[in-house]
Amino acid sequence: MKRNVKPVRVGNCVLDGSHIYIQSMLNTRSDDIEGSVRQAISLERAGCEIVRAAIPDMSAIALIPAIKAKVSIPLVADIHFDYRLALEAVAAGIDKIRINPGNIGGMDKVKQVVKACTGRNIPIRIGVNSGSLEKEILAKYGSPTPEALVESAMGHVKMLEACDFNDIVISIKSSDVHTMIEAYRLAAESCDYPLHLGVTEAGTAHMGMLKSAIGIGSLLHDGIGETIRVSLTDKPEMEIEAARDILKCLGLRNGPQIVSCPTCGRTRIDLVKTAKEVEEALKGVEKDIKVAVMGCIVNGPGEAREADIGIAGGDGCAIIFKKGEILRKVAEEDIVSELMAEIEKL
Repeated sequence: MKRNVKPVRVGNCVLDGSHIYIQSMLNTRSDDIEGSVRQAISLERAGCEIVRAAIPDMSAIALIPAIKAKVSIPLVADIHFDYRLALEAVAAGIDKIRINPGNIGGMDKVKQVVKACTGRNIPIRIGVNSGSLEKEILAKYGSPTPEALVESAMGHVKMLEACDFNDIVISIKSSDVHTMIEAYRLAAESCDYPLHLGVTEAGTAHMGMLKSAIGIGSLLHDGIGETIRVSLTDKPEMEIEAARDILKCLGLRNGPQIVSCPTCGRTRIDLVKTAKEVEEALKGVEKDIKVAVMGCIVNGPGEAREADIGIAGGDGCAIIFKKGEILRKVAEEDIVSELMAEIEKL
């Protein structure tokens, strides 16, 4: 059951729960304007729908017009401590500001940022994580518990609400999957603002994808979350692919899904190689289909009957199924090309 959220517009995106937006962040140096622009373009082509850039100093403000001139997706400025960076980012045409209102110098500074954002209809994302908790909250809870993270986030929310500002998005991230899930569940009960989901500092590609799939996937399954980021210590384009796969697995994004068996002693074709080749061939396909790649006739026909198209391996060959009906037998070396030819007809 999707929760009701207050719609927040970020550039050309409306965060209202009807579409889960995929987000990533540039990892190029903030003083590398050309490299940052190239990466932003690459991310947009990969399917990124909102991109964030670190703005650590005034020189980094130059990133904003340079990137916005080359991509159409919204750009978010990641800002810490210096409220003047937020003001300059707004003036430069940023689409969203990411700050912690409590660490930019007091209510006077917060009011200045709010005034600037209000004047240009720019939302603010409050970003809280395990490493950003206030000393008094840490002392109260003893560690970055879910309750501590949510109390911190809602304290920042109240600062903005005190300025009559409610164009707010919230993220409450932790590197611990259990903490992240419970914190977002508490936040979803505490407010109706859009939530940006992510397991922060999730790790390299393998573990990062697993942690993100569990954390983000669990919450999306519960109807919680409007934007997501799969944080990986790797190329940010990999974050986009992983995010899309999570959404597809939950039925929240169209695209092909592969069903393939783990093989057993009955398998007489190189199914591991075949499945990987099919997966690679399907990357450019946008059809909302299920493709079965099965090793033998024990489970093959049954799984293929549930799929739109599929193969079941034989001895150096395979049978192609369509909606459970046998089309023909093909040689092992022709499986992928013949299967893709049938997918083209769907």
